[in-house]
Amino acid sequence: MTVDSARRDLWVFAYGSLMWNPGFAFDEARMAMLRGYHRRLCIWSTAYRGTPEQPGLVLGLDRGGETTGVAYRAAGHRRRQMLAYLFERELDDGVYEPRLLPVHTETGDLKALAFIADPDQPLYAGELTFHETVAAVARGRGRRGTARDYLAGVIDHLASFGIEEPHLRGILKAAESLHE
Repeated sequence: MTVDSARRDLWVFAYGSLMWNPGFAFDEARMAMLRGYHRRLCIWSTAYRGTPEQPGLVLGLDRGGETTGVAYRAAGHRRRQMLAYLFERELDDGVYEPRLLPVHTETGDLKALAFIADPDQPLYAGELTFHETVAAVARGRGRRGTARDYLAGVIDHLASFGIEEPHLRGILKAAESLHE
């Protein structure tokens, strides 16, 4: 996909912070389901929520399962500006791969740009055990705060969209216990 690919509307699938803080102007928002990928703490954070010596974890879209999120539509005249913003925000460390993927909404299926965790990148955490995930969340602290605070915020924001993630709640509870 190229940034200059016409002035057609563009949909973007948001599964994490883009849901509550898109950072771009949009013309429509719909709850959406992406099949084939799930929301997971699978990205090492070595600056914002951790350090290179003690990385924290942040969300990524990883292969398998399905994810409920928000599809945002940017009208054609907003497309270039939105893409420039998203590419700077999501692709600066190379851990995400942009893909146009089918998503399902109540009013029909559409293709949306999604940022998928790239398993070939060094910041991809891979298949961590529950205990490894908890330890990384418990110890992660970076320029923007702790990985625990990040995860608590994610859980609260997802709940405001009606999305419950019991697995993430379990990780947070265990990380808080370990931290104490």
